Amino acid sequence: MKTNLSSQIKLDRIPKEYYRPANAFEHTALTRFEKLPTDIFESSQEGAIEIANEIASIIKNKQKDSRKCVLALTGGNQAQGVYEELVRLHKYESLSFANVVVFNVCEFYPLQDQSKTIHNTLDEQLFKHVDINSENIYSPNSIGERDSVYDFCLEYEKMIDQNGGLDLALLSLGESGSIGFNESGSQINSQTRLILLDSETRKNASKLYNTNEDAPSCAITMGVNTLMKAKRVILMAWGENKSNLVKSVVEGNISETLPATYLQQHHNAKLSLDLSAAEQLTRLSNPWLVTSCVWDDKIIRRAIVWLCKKTGKPILKLTNKDYTENSLSELVALFGSAYNVNIKVFNELQHTITGWPGGKPNSDDTYRPERATPFPKKVIVFSPHPDDDVISMGGTLKRLVDQNHDVYVAYETSGNIAVGDEEVKRFSMFMDGIVDMYNIKDEALKAKLDEIHNDLSKTKTENDIDTLDIREIKGLIRRGEARTACNYMGVKADHVNFLNLPFYETGTIKKGDLSEKDIAIVKALIEKIKPDQIFVAGDLADPHGTHKVCLDAVLAAIDEVKEEQWLKDCRIWMYRGAWAEWEVDHIEMAVPLSPEELRSKRNSILKHQSQMESAPFLGNDERLFWQRSEDRNRATAELYHQLGLASYEAIEAFVQYHPL
Repeated sequence: MKTNLSSQIKLDRIPKEYYRPANAFEHTALTRFEKLPTDIFESSQEGAIEIANEIASIIKNKQKDSRKCVLALTGGNQAQGVYEELVRLHKYESLSFANVVVFNVCEFYPLQDQSKTIHNTLDEQLFKHVDINSENIYSPNSIGERDSVYDFCLEYEKMIDQNGGLDLALLSLGESGSIGFNESGSQINSQTRLILLDSETRKNASKLYNTNEDAPSCAITMGVNTLMKAKRVILMAWGENKSNLVKSVVEGNISETLPATYLQQHHNAKLSLDLSAAEQLTRLSNPWLVTSCVWDDKIIRRAIVWLCKKTGKPILKLTNKDYTENSLSELVALFGSAYNVNIKVFNELQHTITGWPGGKPNSDDTYRPERATPFPKKVIVFSPHPDDDVISMGGTLKRLVDQNHDVYVAYETSGNIAVGDEEVKRFSMFMDGIVDMYNIKDEALKAKLDEIHNDLSKTKTENDIDTLDIREIKGLIRRGEARTACNYMGVKADHVNFLNLPFYETGTIKKGDLSEKDIAIVKALIEKIKPDQIFVAGDLADPHGTHKVCLDAVLAAIDEVKEEQWLKDCRIWMYRGAWAEWEVDHIEMAVPLSPEELRSKRNSILKHQSQMESAPFLGNDERLFWQRSEDRNRATAELYHQLGLASYEAIEAFVQYHPL
C-alpha cells in the first residue's frame, strides 16, 4: 500500500540534478541565490527521517562523552514525522534519551486546559514513548500569573545556560515567516518573552480550538537571539503552501518582517524542504539563471512564459535580444533563432486549449490533449469535499455531461465538519414543521428531534465535538447540496457516489491517517466503472490537508490496478481551483468557458448554501469559494491572452498524472 504518492508528483517536472547535485561544484552554482543552506528531499517523510538521524547522531555523540544533549523542540504537524522516526529509533535501534534535556520553544498563554498546550502535543508525539527523564523537560508556564511571566522568562534563559546552551534547535517555518512565535517585528536581539499573537497566527492556532475567539491571544516564546545561540538550527518547511515564503526566506534580504531570515546569519543553520515547499527557489523554478539546463519541453515552456512576463511581451514578439539579455541564449543556439522557439511554445500552448475535455469524436486528435476515442467515455470525477467538483472544474463537468459522456461523481468525504450548527438548527426546525404539518405520531422521531435540539442548545466547550446524530445531519445537508448541484449540471442521480472515507470521520479538524480501508473503497469504485478518464483534485495547497489525503487515496488505488489494460488506457487529469491554480507552463489541458458557462458554474457552486458566508472553514482567503474560483479562472484566461493566445472569459486548467 503506497500512501504518499502525491509527494512524488513533482518528480516528472523537476530533474534530480537541480535539487540533489552530484558534487559540491554543481551545488555551489545552483545555490548562488540562496543565502540560507537548504536540503531538498523528495518527500517530507524522507526529510523527517534525515533530520531525526541527525538529532540521533548528536545525542549519541554526547553520550560517548557522558554529556547532556540539550534540544529546543517545536510542536505542530511539521515536526510530527521527525518525532515518529525518533520514537522508532528508540524502540527498534536502541536510541536512548536518558542524557537528553528538552526546552519547549514556545507555548500558548494563558491556558487553563492543559490538553491543548504545545507541551502536551510534544508529550503525545515524543516524550511518553521514549526514556527521557521528565525532570529534563522544560516548558514555558502557560498558567502562571501575568505579573510573574517576565521573571519566568529570565529564569528560562538561565536554565538554558545552566544546562550548557542549546546543542540543536528544531524549528518549523510559520505562515508569516516566524520561528517559534517570533513574528513580524521581532528583533534579532530578542530573548524569551511574552508576545501578542497576530491574527494569522491565531487563525492557525484556532485549528486546535472551536473558534478564533477561543484561541489564545498570547504566547511565551524563545527569542530570536535565544535560538541564534544554538550550536545547530534546523528549520523545516513542508508543503506547497510554504513555497512562496520559502523563496523569500532563502533568497530574500534579512528583514524583521520575516524573522526566519535572521537564520541567514547563523553559522550552522539549514532549512529542510520537500520538493513542494522548494518549488519556487530559483534552482527549481528558473534553473537557467544558475546552470546550463537540460532543455526538455516543460522547462522550455516554463522559461518562455517567464520571459514573456519579464519583458511584458506575447510569445511571438520575443526577439533574439530578449533571450540573450535574460540568460536564455542557450535556447537561441539550440533552435537557431528566437522565432523557432517562439513558434514551438506558442503551438504547444495553443494545443492545450480544447472545448472537448472528453475528446472530440470523429476528428484528428494528434494535437488535442484528449483522445477522440472511445466515445462516449466513462468518466469519474473525484471530489475531496462535496463541492470541490463544481468549484474547481464545474465548467468542464458540464461540458462532459453535455457532450454525452457517462459521468460519475465520487465525493470522497462527508464534509460534515464544515457545516455550521445554525444550518442544523434550520433543518431540524424544518423537520419539526413536517411532523406538525402531517400530524406524525412517531414518538421515537419526536424524542430524537428533542434530543438534537437539546444538544444544539448547549454551549460548546473547547473539547466538545458534535454528537454522531448532528454529524450525520451535517453530512446529510452536504449530500443534499451535492445532489442538487449534480442535478443542475445534468449528472444522473444514480451516478452520484458518496464514499465517506473513514479517515475523515473523526468529528474534529484533525483527521486520521490514510488506511487500507480508505483505499479499498476508492479501488472498488474504479474497478466497478473501469473509467476511460479520471479527474482528481491535485490542490495540495489546501491548508487543512484533506485534499492531499484524498489525492493519495485515489493514487494508491490506481497504483494497485495500474497493470490492468483498461487502466493503462485511462487518462488521469488533476484539477485545482479551491486553494490555488496550476501554473500556465504546467497546464496540459485548458478548457475555455464562455460568460454563460461561467455563470452556470457559479450557480452550481451556490447550490452549496452551507458553504457560503457561514461556512466555518473558509481559510485565510476572505473571498467565498465561487469568487475565488472565478478570479482564478479569469486570471488563467488573461494570462493565456497576454501570451498572445485567444481571449476567453475564463479557463479551467488540468495537468495529466502518469502512474509511477
